Amino acid sequence: MQDSIRKADILIEALPYIQAFRGKVMVAKYGGSALDNVPAMRGILQDLVFLSEVGIRSVLVHGGGPAITRKLEASGRRSVFIDGMRVTDRTTVRVVDRELSNINGRLVQEIRALGGRARGLAGGRRVIAASAHARAKQLGYVGTVRAVRAEPIRAAFVHHGVPVISPIGQGPGGQLYNINADDVASEVAVRLGAEKLVLFTNVRGILRRGRTPDSLISTLTGAQARRLLARGVIAGGMIPKVRACVQAVARGVKKTHIIDAGIPHAMLLEIFTKKGIGTEITR
Repeated sequence: MQDSIRKADILIEALPYIQAFRGKVMVAKYGGSALDNVPAMRGILQDLVFLSEVGIRSVLVHGGGPAITRKLEASGRRSVFIDGMRVTDRTTVRVVDRELSNINGRLVQEIRALGGRARGLAGGRRVIAASAHARAKQLGYVGTVRAVRAEPIRAAFVHHGVPVISPIGQGPGGQLYNINADDVASEVAVRLGAEKLVLFTNVRGILRRGRTPDSLISTLTGAQARRLLARGVIAGGMIPKVRACVQAVARGVKKTHIIDAGIPHAMLLEIFTKKGIGTEITR
């Protein structure tokens, strides 16, 4: 009986948040090595299915860097990175597109297996228009987001569907461009006027001291985040995530969150509890 009462209390705690966010858009970005953690992946997808079923419009943008690297290595091609961006020639961009399309299809099938509805937006259903990166001479077919087609994304919301977006953009003449998935998620959140942008990573959030978990910063503003970037407190792979969050809140997204994909049901805990579990960046 007590266990049942505790579960009911949890639902009641979530009720005000469900009421506040019903009909709003939340964009989640999930990728990297976390995709290889099957239990964590299923937990995140379950969270997205739950959100969509209670009327919150959920969007998933995915990456797939490690899987792409493995595929290239299997064909004898070495991956080269400059400032965290994969140098992408004509052959590599085709491999990236195929591998991301495979991941996209797998995520769609996983959501459906969990009882949810999903629509893959990859391959022939691309929604990202791209331009060549400013450092194209060094990086090759790496791009930046020029525009986001919102109509196919919004069409997926019908009947509580979850649109699943691959970070490949199409430029003039049909040229494909490999784009950082954090940047794609940020642009999608801005275009849809999202309530929240949630980026999953492999640490608790923004930490003041290296990888020390008890130095977690729970809340900060975009201006404070920029100061931490300038001081070098935020470093490595966290830099593009924080920049994507800062850009999103500066352009209209109400809140952005960086949370640990390894914590079971991390998204629900961050959104539906007062304390949260990661870092939120606000206006």
